[in-house]
Amino acid sequence: MKPTRYFARLAAIAAVCLGAVFAPAHAAQPLTVGLIPSEDAQAMLESSKKVIDSLQAQLGIPVKAFIATDYNGIIEALRSKKLDVAYLGPFSYVLATSVANVEAFAVAETKKTGKSAYRSLIIARKDSGLATLAQLKGRTMAFVDPSSASGHLFPKAGLQQQGIDANSYFSRVIFSGSHDASILAVANKKVEAAAVADRILASAIANGIVKQGDFNVIWTSSDIPESPMVWRKDLDPALKKRIAVAMANIKNVEWGDQGVLNGFQPTSDSAYDVVRETAKVLNLNLKGMK
Repeated sequence: MKPTRYFARLAAIAAVCLGAVFAPAHAAQPLTVGLIPSEDAQAMLESSKKVIDSLQAQLGIPVKAFIATDYNGIIEALRSKKLDVAYLGPFSYVLATSVANVEAFAVAETKKTGKSAYRSLIIARKDSGLATLAQLKGRTMAFVDPSSASGHLFPKAGLQQQGIDANSYFSRVIFSGSHDASILAVANKKVEAAAVADRILASAIANGIVKQGDFNVIWTSSDIPESPMVWRKDLDPALKKRIAVAMANIKNVEWGDQGVLNGFQPTSDSAYDVVRETAKVLNLNLKGMK
């Protein structure tokens, strides 16, 4: 064999060998992230884009967002290992732990609250003279949604612990569909009282929609843990560590209706024991919830 051909062949073999050494054994598998369901999937994706983009940039692997038609879809995708990470509500997380191998690991902390918990309030117009739970008997009441933690389940449990059956105590109960709608229903005298999240009332006041001095706070819940980020327990431990660090570093970006983030702080499964206790007080069938 001529020397030129010999050296050409050696060069080709070397190139193949070096390529085998330095090329990845397989393309990086994407990290799949499930988001709380929304009627408008596109809006959900847009509101989460900055968080997803930041996570992808820090991890150096593709991150794909997934939105199911309901909470059960997210939970089933976690159970069947089609999702690695998901953002769930407090009650849907507790349900997920009963059917899937998942655990909470982080929770959003926002600039507007500076903490990773919030509270439920029962409010009434100040000029109504209503200031105690006893005075609400026979009055009209607004809750947000049957599955809302702060807009229904926590206040309902709080009332029950004081011997009040929300189904019969009020003359009329409505579900407004949103915290803002409940706040406005009280402000506009459509109902006499409502259960709402403290942070959403604070936002309505800050935005000039209502005035703080217009309301009495009749009842306040204990702290409710914010909606957690969860992961499958069987994810690679090294990847879990990288995800946790990346989530903590996601700051100064918008996160849906939560506002601007201070990062995602560590949390644990035990932080949601208060949710389990609330479910027991209500004799609630979590598996029947969407």
